[in-house]
Amino acid sequence: MIELHCHTTCSDGTLTPTELVEAAIKAGVSALAITDHDTLSGWNEAIAAAASHQLEIVPGVELSTVHNGRSLHILGFYPNADQLRNPLSERLEGRKRRARQIIAKLAALGYPITLPELGEGMAPGRPHLARALVKAGYCQSTREAFDCLLGDDQPACVDYEKFSITEGVSLLLECGAVPVWAHPYLFRGGEVEEVLKELVDAGVMGIEAYHPGHTPKEVRHLEALCHQYGLLMTGGSDYHGPSPEGQPPTTSKLNMMNLPLSLLEPIKQAAYSLRS
Repeated sequence: MIELHCHTTCSDGTLTPTELVEAAIKAGVSALAITDHDTLSGWNEAIAAAASHQLEIVPGVELSTVHNGRSLHILGFYPNADQLRNPLSERLEGRKRRARQIIAKLAALGYPITLPELGEGMAPGRPHLARALVKAGYCQSTREAFDCLLGDDQPACVDYEKFSITEGVSLLLECGAVPVWAHPYLFRGGEVEEVLKELVDAGVMGIEAYHPGHTPKEVRHLEALCHQYGLLMTGGSDYHGPSPEGQPPTTSKLNMMNLPLSLLEPIKQAAYSLRS
C-alpha cells in the first residue's frame, strides 16, 4: 500500500520524519511520500530512517499557490532538490511574513502569542499558530482557533502572498517534478471542473482523487475527469500525525485509503519523462 500525501514537523505535522517512517512501517505502508508544505527539509531524515527497512521514500512537496483569492495546493513528486530549494526558500520567507502579520492581527484582537520556534527550513503555518492559541489558553482546540480566528474570512486571517497556479505548476515542471492538484474538493475558490481546465492548461499532470475529504461520489467524478484529460491519479491520507495531547483525535490515519502500489509506477514514469 502507498501513502502519497504526508506531513512531518518540518511543516505542520506532529511527527518527525523518523517517527513518521516508523509509523508508516507499522501501518503496512510500502511507499511513503514526504510532502511537507513548501519545504524539502524532511527528505534526508526520512530516507535515512527507511534505509534499513522495506519502505520506499517518495520525495515530494506540497506547494502553496493562490487562485481566485483562495489557497490551492499542488503536490510535486520527484523534484530536483537542487533546482527547487532556492525558489522554495523564497516561499518560506513569504510564509514567515504571513505568520508575523497574523500574529500582529491576533495581538490587536487581544490574543497575543509568539511564533513557535521552528528549525531551519521549516514552514510556519496557521496550524502552528492555532496550537499556540490553545497553549496560551485562548481556545479549547485548534479547530476552535480556526473557526473563530484563523480560518478563511476570520478576523486574524491573512491571505497568502500571490503565487498563481500557473507559476506553481511551471516551477514544479522546471524542477522535474510531477505536478498534481491536491484534494480538489477542499478548494473553496471555484468549481472543480472549471479550475481543473485552468490547471490542465498550466500543465498539471494529475489529480489527487483519493483523499479522506472526498466523498465516494466525488472520487468517482475525479476518476472520470482523470480519464477525460489523461491525467494521473494519486491519493493519500494527508496525514499530519496524531493530535497534540489534550486535543481531539485526528480522523486521518496512515494507510486508511488502502491504495495499491500500482498507482506509483505511472508517476515514476512521468517523472522520468520530464527529466529525459
